[in-house]
Amino acid sequence: MIPRPVTSSPRSWRIWLGLLFIGLSGLLFAIHYLIFRDQRNLFFYLVHNLAFLPINILIVTMIIDQVLRVREKRVMLQKLNMVIGAFFSEVGNQLLKRFIVFDQNATGLRTALSGIGRWRPRDFPAGRQLAGAHEGRIDVRQGDLVGLKTFLAQERAFLLGLLENPNLLEHETFTELLWAVFHVAEELAYRPDVSRLSESDLKHLSGDIYRAYLLLVGAWIDYLGHLNGSYPYLFSLEIRLNPFDPQAVVELPSKPDGA
Repeated sequence: MIPRPVTSSPRSWRIWLGLLFIGLSGLLFAIHYLIFRDQRNLFFYLVHNLAFLPINILIVTMIIDQVLRVREKRVMLQKLNMVIGAFFSEVGNQLLKRFIVFDQNATGLRTALSGIGRWRPRDFPAGRQLAGAHEGRIDVRQGDLVGLKTFLAQERAFLLGLLENPNLLEHETFTELLWAVFHVAEELAYRPDVSRLSESDLKHLSGDIYRAYLLLVGAWIDYLGHLNGSYPYLFSLEIRLNPFDPQAVVELPSKPDGA
C-alpha cells in the first residue's frame, strides 16, 4: 500500500505561527519577571497593552487595510483598462463598425457619439445612459454577416485569452460583454453558410448581435471617458478612430506653412 503524502491544511501554518507568537510572548514575560521581580509593574503593562489592543485592531484592519485595498483596487482597474484598451484596438472598434451597419435605427446614436471628442468629463455618464436607452433595430441582412463570421473566427484565440484573464472577474460589465461577443462568434461558427439562413435563424442572430452591440457601445463610452481623464494622447487617437464618425481619419491635418 502506497502511503499518502502528509499535507497540511491551508490554515495549519497560521495556527502554528499563532501558537509560536503566544508562547514567545509568555516566555518574554517570564524573563521580565525573573530579571526585575516586579509583579505589579509587569501586570500594569500587560493590562495597558491589552487596553490598547482594540485601537491597534481598529487602525490596522479598518484604516490601513482600507487604504491598501483602495490602492490595490486602483492598480487593478489600471490593469483592466489596459486589457480593455487592447480589446478595442484588436476587436472592439472593428466590431462597432460592423454592428452599426446592422442597426437600422443608428442615426441618432451616430449623431450623438460622433462628437464625443468634444465631451466634457461630466458628459460621459449621460452618454452612457443614452447608449443604454438606445432602441436599435438590428437586421443582419443589411450587413456583411459572412465578413463578421470570418473576423470573429480570426479573433477567437484573442477573445479566449481575454476570458482566461482572472483580473476580468473584477469587471463584471466587461466580462458580460466578452461573453456576449463570444456567443455571437459561436453562433456564427456553427452555421456552415450564413448567407443562406431561415427567418428564425436571422431573427435569433439579430437578437444575439443586438445584445453584444449595446454592451459594446456602453463599454466604448466608459473606456473613452477613462482615457479622457487619464490619457489624453490615447483619447486623441481613439477619437480619430471613432467608428460612429464617418469623417474620422487617423492622419492629422497638415499645418499651413508658417503656422
